[in-house]
Amino acid sequence: MNKIKEKYKEVKGKYDVIIIGAGLVGSIIARWLSKYNLNILLIDKEPDVGTGTSKANTAIIHAGYDSPFGTLRGKLVVDGNRMFYQMCEELDVAYKTCGTYVVALTDEDIKTLEKLMENGRKKGVPGLEIISGEEMRHREPYINPDVKGALYAPTGGIGDPFMLTVAAAENAVMNGTKLLLETKALDFVVEPFSLHKKKVSGVVTNHGTFLADVTIASAGLYCDELMEKLDIKYDFYVRARKGEYYVFDKAKKLQVKTVLFPCPTPVTKGVLVTITIHGNMILGPTAKEIKDKEDTSVTPEGLEELYKGAKRLVPKLELTDVIRTFAGLRAGGFLHDFIIEAPPKYWGFINLAGIESPGMASSPAIAEYVVNLVQEQGLELKKKNNWNPIRKSRPDFSELSLEEQGWLIEKNPLYGRIVCRCETVTEGEIVAEIHAPVPAHTYDAIKRRTWLGTGRCQGSFDTPRVIEILSRELGIPPTDVIKESKGSYFLTRPTKEVPKGELND
Repeated sequence: MNKIKEKYKEVKGKYDVIIIGAGLVGSIIARWLSKYNLNILLIDKEPDVGTGTSKANTAIIHAGYDSPFGTLRGKLVVDGNRMFYQMCEELDVAYKTCGTYVVALTDEDIKTLEKLMENGRKKGVPGLEIISGEEMRHREPYINPDVKGALYAPTGGIGDPFMLTVAAAENAVMNGTKLLLETKALDFVVEPFSLHKKKVSGVVTNHGTFLADVTIASAGLYCDELMEKLDIKYDFYVRARKGEYYVFDKAKKLQVKTVLFPCPTPVTKGVLVTITIHGNMILGPTAKEIKDKEDTSVTPEGLEELYKGAKRLVPKLELTDVIRTFAGLRAGGFLHDFIIEAPPKYWGFINLAGIESPGMASSPAIAEYVVNLVQEQGLELKKKNNWNPIRKSRPDFSELSLEEQGWLIEKNPLYGRIVCRCETVTEGEIVAEIHAPVPAHTYDAIKRRTWLGTGRCQGSFDTPRVIEILSRELGIPPTDVIKESKGSYFLTRPTKEVPKGELND
């Protein structure tokens, strides 16, 4: 009891629902719950939303043919795919329904395609068909000429997981959700409830304790650490599964038109070749389990694996037009299904674990599933009369006509100052994101929202200008501007007073 009293000492507020983790899934859950008359708090330990798995992945909107029939993941990906494109329309987030292909290079691969199609049809995935090698070569001229056939899924596509996270969080905030960043969940307030249950009554954070009727943990790679706090155990473990990628220049002449998967293995969907919503072509990912949940380094071995795997699909690939490599981490090492439940021994707590691919495509269905669990935890869900599902994106200068650009510059001269030449990003766009409903207060936050620094020069032109703008708009010295998280400073001060004349010694 003394421990509980200790946790109540710095109570900062009481909410109907607290959501831990403002990644893609957590933000979309917040948006779904904001439809109801609820007081909601969304927290994240980082300075921005979507800085974990959501920021670095392949961005595929999966059709759902491969997730096993009879699993929660298998059901939610199909349901989520049906809901996904309307959600993007409402949130004004770019997507492309380009379809996806699983490519067969051997007769044995054709058998795999048949199994995938049977599994997909059993789950209700629409439009699946196996096309011939000749047809595949017609649709994708750069495909391996030895292709035997391909499974075509017309409801698959590509999206923008980071901007979807931002948009969902913004829409939740517009509809009354409170967002607290740099707020890390350290522990839970747990009280007696009944003979066989305890109640999770709130979250202890680095900024005090917040109480809630229902707490939802959507912590991605760190789901196991929160479960340990409550002694929740499943027959699985969590490891960071690293995926490395190559990114190609938009101007590359050799471009595929859609998403090309190899035949999958039990561990991974394999190294794929795909376009992105921003016009680049990418290769990836690898799939290697590692212990360090912060290790996003790329490795020579991983990049070699990428190149070899991708060349099996597109033999003419060369690395001369690669402009970047990166790695993303997803939660791996579990029983190959989503865990989304209210653990039996607790009241007022909902746990999400193992939300890896196809988490993005499944996200709206996951949110709907969680809403039902919230209701089962005793909260009355009354829909708001004034809930607004629409969130409008801010102007993308490079996508506007000359007339629209002129009108925007006349209205705000900052849109006439180009800060990033490769991607044609203006000062007006940067300032708009700094002061948005979910603000961008770091270089990487602005980069992910505007796409500056992602072109050929990889930020070498824009970085000093962005530091200057952030310093001015946030009212902080340039030495306090950070790249991603605390400690990632671009500039440093001398550690001691340096006498004049000694700076160049």
